[in-house]
Amino acid sequence: MATEISVSEIRAAFGKQKPIFARAAMFSVVIGLLMLAPSIYMLEVYDRVVNSRSVTTLVMLTLLLVLLYAVLEVLEWARQCVLRQAAEGFDLTLGGRVHEAAFRAGVLGARNLGLGGLRDFATVRDFISSPVMTGIMDIPMALLLVVVIFLIDPVLGWFGLASAVIQGAITFFNKQSAGSPLAKANTLSFQAQNFVEASLRNGEVVRAMGMAEGLRQRWLKLQKELLSQQAQASDRAGVFSALSKYVQLVSSSLMLGLGAWLLLNGSFTGSAGLILMASILSGRALAPLVQVIISWRSVVIAREALARLEELLTKVPAFEPGLPLPAPQGRLTVEHVTARAPGMAAASKPVLRNVAFDLPPGKMLAVVGPSASGKSSLAHLLVGAWPCLAGTVRLDGADVYAWNKLELGPHIGFLPQDVALFEGTVAQNIARFGQVDLNRIKRAAKITGVHGLIQALPQGYNTRIGDEGTVLSGGMRQRIGLARAIYGSPRLVVLDEPNANLDEKGDAALIHSLQVLRSAGATVVVVTHRKNLLAMADLMLLMMDGEVKAFGAPNDVLAALQAPAAARGGAGRLPRAPVTPIGSRSAVKPAAVA
Repeated sequence: MATEISVSEIRAAFGKQKPIFARAAMFSVVIGLLMLAPSIYMLEVYDRVVNSRSVTTLVMLTLLLVLLYAVLEVLEWARQCVLRQAAEGFDLTLGGRVHEAAFRAGVLGARNLGLGGLRDFATVRDFISSPVMTGIMDIPMALLLVVVIFLIDPVLGWFGLASAVIQGAITFFNKQSAGSPLAKANTLSFQAQNFVEASLRNGEVVRAMGMAEGLRQRWLKLQKELLSQQAQASDRAGVFSALSKYVQLVSSSLMLGLGAWLLLNGSFTGSAGLILMASILSGRALAPLVQVIISWRSVVIAREALARLEELLTKVPAFEPGLPLPAPQGRLTVEHVTARAPGMAAASKPVLRNVAFDLPPGKMLAVVGPSASGKSSLAHLLVGAWPCLAGTVRLDGADVYAWNKLELGPHIGFLPQDVALFEGTVAQNIARFGQVDLNRIKRAAKITGVHGLIQALPQGYNTRIGDEGTVLSGGMRQRIGLARAIYGSPRLVVLDEPNANLDEKGDAALIHSLQVLRSAGATVVVVTHRKNLLAMADLMLLMMDGEVKAFGAPNDVLAALQAPAAARGGAGRLPRAPVTPIGSRSAVKPAAVA
C-alpha cells in the first residue's frame, strides 16, 4: 500500500504535466515531419531541377528549404522550453513534498536517504529537460520515417526496420551489460559523497585527533572501487556505443547499395533520387536510438534516482495535519511512553520505557539522571521531534508528534545539547528563519543577555554566522540558541543542558531567562545537574536506564536519592512516583518513599 502511495505521488506530479508533455509531443511530430525536408529537397533537385534545368525552381526550393530549417530550429527551441516548463512544473508540484520527506527522514534517523532524496529529485527534474529526453521523444517519429521508407519500397522498408530492431537490441544489451556496474558506481558515489560531507562537518575533531589519514584512506578505498565500477560500465557502454554508430553508418550505406541493386535488377521502378532519399531517411530514423544509447548512463542514473525517490516517499509518507487547534496553554502529559532513537534497529532495546508524568502549565521541571539514562531522548519526545513506539506525549491533550508543526512550532522552544545554527544572519537564526521582527529579536536577545555580544559583532544582528555558526564561540552559539528557543514567547520550552558551554555571566543570563519564562506562565523542562537550576524547579524527574525512578518535589526526589537502601524496604532501588491521572488538573504529587 505504501508503495502505491509513493508511486501515485510521483505519477500525480507527472500527470499534472501531461498537457505540457502533449505540447512537446506535438512539436516532436512536426519536427519529425520537417526532418523529411532535406530528403524531399534532394529528390526534387534530382528529379525536377536537373531535368528541367530551371534556376527559378532551384531558387524557390532552396528558399523553401531554408525557411523550413528556420521553422525546425524554432520548434526545437520551443520544445526545449516546453520541456523545461514541465521540469519546473514537476519541481513546483513535488518539490515541497520531497523536501518535507527528506527533512523528516533525517529526523527519523535516515539522514542519508533524505539527502539523497533531494539530489535524486534534482536528477529526475533535470532529466526531463535534457537532450536525452528529446531523443526519446523523437523515437516514435523515427518509426514514421521507417514507414516512409516502406512506401518508397517494401524491401528497403524491411531493411530499415531490421536496422531499427538491431539498434533496439543494442540498447537492450547495453542496459543489461552496463546497468549493474553503473548502478553500483552510483551507489558508491553516493556513499563517498556522504562520507566526505560527514568528515568536513567534523573537521576540527578529525584534525585534532589525527584521524585525517585514516579517513582519507577509507575515502580512497571507496573511490578506487567507484572508479573500477565506472570503468567497467564505461568499457561496456563504449563497446555498444561504437557498435551502434557502426550499425547506423553501415545501414545508411547498405540502404543505398540495396536500392542500387534493386534498380539494376529492375525490381525498383522509382527514380535514383528515391534511393538516396531512403538512405538519408534510414540514417535519420536511427539517429534518436543512437543518441539514447550514447547517453544511456544518463538514463540509468535518472531511473535509479526515480527508484530511490519512490523509496523515500514510501518510507516517509505524506503528513496529513488534523484540524487547526487553539494555541496551547502548556499542560504537558506523558502517557506511558516507550521509544527508541530513530534509525535504530527494530530489535534494539528502547531508550525509554513506560515513562509517564503530568506537568501543569507554568511549572518548571528539572530532569536529572546519569549519562545514557534517556534524558535527551525524553527532551526530543516532549517537543514532538521523535515518534513514540507506545504511549503519547500530549500538550493540552493533543498529540505533540501529530500536531501540525507549522501551527505548534511558534509555541515550542527547544535547545538541544548540540546547538544547531544555520548559515545566515544572527537575526535570521533567532527569528527561526521566519519573518524578521527586530523588536522581538532584540527582546529575546536581551532576556538571554546576548544583545551586547551581538552588537559587538562586525555587522551586529546582520552578521552572517557561517555554516553551523562556525564563526561563533561555543558559548555564543548556545546563547543565540537559547534566544531562538524563547523567541516569540512560547508556551513550552525544553532545554537540554543549556549551560554546558556558559561562563558565569552566561549562567546568570540563563537563570534570568528562566525567571522571565516562569513569570510569563511558560511550562519549562530543563535537563540539568546544576544546583542553581535545580533550586528553581517546581518538580524533579529522575531518569535511570530509560525509566522514571522518582518524580515530584525536588526535596522529596533528592531525599529519595539519599535514603539508605534499608529505608526502601530492602528493594535496592528507588520507587516509582505516583503519576497524576491523565486529564486531571490537580497538583502533581511528590515521589513517595517507601
